[in-house]
Amino acid sequence: MTIFVLTGAGVSAESGLGTFRDKDGLWSRFDPMKLATPEAFAHSPDEVHAFYNMRRQNLLSAEPNAAHRALAHLEVGLAERGDRLFLCTQNIDDLHERAGSQRVVHMHGELLKARCTACGETMPWRQDLGVEVPCPSCRRSGGLRPHVVWFGEMPLEMDAIDDALREADLFVAIGTSGSVYPAAGFVSEARRHGIRTWEINLEPSDNARQFDEGRYGPASEAVPAWVEHILMR
Repeated sequence: MTIFVLTGAGVSAESGLGTFRDKDGLWSRFDPMKLATPEAFAHSPDEVHAFYNMRRQNLLSAEPNAAHRALAHLEVGLAERGDRLFLCTQNIDDLHERAGSQRVVHMHGELLKARCTACGETMPWRQDLGVEVPCPSCRRSGGLRPHVVWFGEMPLEMDAIDDALREADLFVAIGTSGSVYPAAGFVSEARRHGIRTWEINLEPSDNARQFDEGRYGPASEAVPAWVEHILMR
């Protein structure tokens, strides 16, 4: 049995990391077109860096919550009985890894990494970024950017994600808005392949009607309860 789990901002909200599209989410306070596009970075790199430096420091002070730990437990529990978890996240934080998850696919990149637009090198990065910071690989300044997927850019690892989705026996979306594509289309793709689908969310998502089953409540409560249900089967 293979379970494909997709996580979104809702799984990290109780760790103090902001969601994006809720009433009080990040995009209600900041204009994504001025902070999260290649054009914004080319036009105002200092402003973009300041935004992501703020988010990076917020992440470094955050801790995994019970939902992250439950999914790490699920990975181990499935492996012990010969089954498999494919954990794909839209989140750019590392809280899944810090909770113990060993295999995480970050389709929108990772905030604690930087990528050089000059030489293409990607590297771990925990400090602030700025236009004056030289790339450790090619030594050029001005080319380092957060290793995150901005609006208008292609998500990462899509071939591996497509393969895993076709091979799954169960698709579960946790803490997602159901409005950001291509991730919002994963449930319809799963249904086309005859895969059973679940949603676990604080409240029904924009595409909740496409799921076979739903569990609703805080992620720190709903996810551990669902994991216990799965491992007891």
